[in-house]
Amino acid sequence: MQAGALITLTQWLSPSFPIGAFSYSHGLEMAVSDGTVHDAVSLQAWLADIIIHGAGRNDAILLAASYRGESVDALARALAPSAERLAEATQQGAAFVRVVNDVWGHDLPDLTLPVAFGAACAAQDLPLEDAAQMFLHAFVSALVSAAIRAVPLGQTDGQRVITALAPLCRHTVNTALAQTTDDIGSACFLADIASMQHETLYSRMFQT
Repeated sequence: MQAGALITLTQWLSPSFPIGAFSYSHGLEMAVSDGTVHDAVSLQAWLADIIIHGAGRNDAILLAASYRGESVDALARALAPSAERLAEATQQGAAFVRVVNDVWGHDLPDLTLPVAFGAACAAQDLPLEDAAQMFLHAFVSALVSAAIRAVPLGQTDGQRVITALAPLCRHTVNTALAQTTDDIGSACFLADIASMQHETLYSRMFQT
């Protein structure tokens, strides 16, 4: 990957990129509240399932399909298991598109985040495999950051979890890039239910 592409991807996936990623937990806050996630070990197990069997893998497939020019945004919206997860994907996607259009001069419509990211990478001629790898890594990093605040979890433990999950992210993306939308599916029922229950959680730090 050339330096210019690397810098662009790093900027788009930086916590400072204004899509509000810090305010979403993907249902993780509910899992912390009910005690399912309470330390680094339980967090790593929770995130590993999401990477392999949930949104991690599905988003990589959607990202790649969008990069290749397929119209998959309606599918991405239909895959959301709860109102909050739909809001998470659409609100971050709209914010991402707005900044990319304004700064890089593209004309992308409002899309869910993985679909928007894939379309933007294609428009910017960024390498698909590297983009997908970095996207999934950023997704995991954002959830670890949420756990650091919600569990609470130490910064060093958070970095251990990210490092431990990095090979799984690489393997998941490599598999997803050889798949199509016909291969999409999710078996993260506890994470889906947590995102539904979070809607009525009394005290919340996160929007989802």
